[in-house]
Amino acid sequence: MRKHTRILVHGAIIAALYAVLTHMQNILLPNSASMAIQFRASEALCVLAFFTPAAIPGLSLGCLVFNLTSGAALRLDFLVGTLASFLAAIGMWQSRNWTLKGYPLFGMLLPALTNAILVGWELNVYIGGGFAINALYVAIGELAVLYTLGWLLYRTMTKTGMARRIFG
Repeated sequence: MRKHTRILVHGAIIAALYAVLTHMQNILLPNSASMAIQFRASEALCVLAFFTPAAIPGLSLGCLVFNLTSGAALRLDFLVGTLASFLAAIGMWQSRNWTLKGYPLFGMLLPALTNAILVGWELNVYIGGGFAINALYVAIGELAVLYTLGWLLYRTMTKTGMARRIFG
């Protein structure tokens, strides 16, 4: 019972952090977390999926909450964006042991890939411009976040032992 409670609490905290960080970013830098090329800083939290399966529902729920409560979200973003986050988190958890010099570089590509395909399609449907360019824009934003802020978060959590202390 204790393990299930811990996973539930971790998932809820991750969801809350994701939603709040994304809203705070949109307040400080209007629409920066909702445009085609976005540098959604909260996406760095995706690396938590390398440490705990609680990040799968946590990231998905956080994305859902933000997309439902953001006025800038597209009509289907609550479904498409949440699905992209869910699939990426599952892939990251599954690939957590595939590392290059201790870093899960392949797994860090997964949010860029899932979001590029799904959100790129959604952007093409709603705003046009072509799937390829929309997918590229989404991928660029995701990769920029994951290979800067995400890498720093991952490195900090592994080098300091924080991941073990928090997630067990």
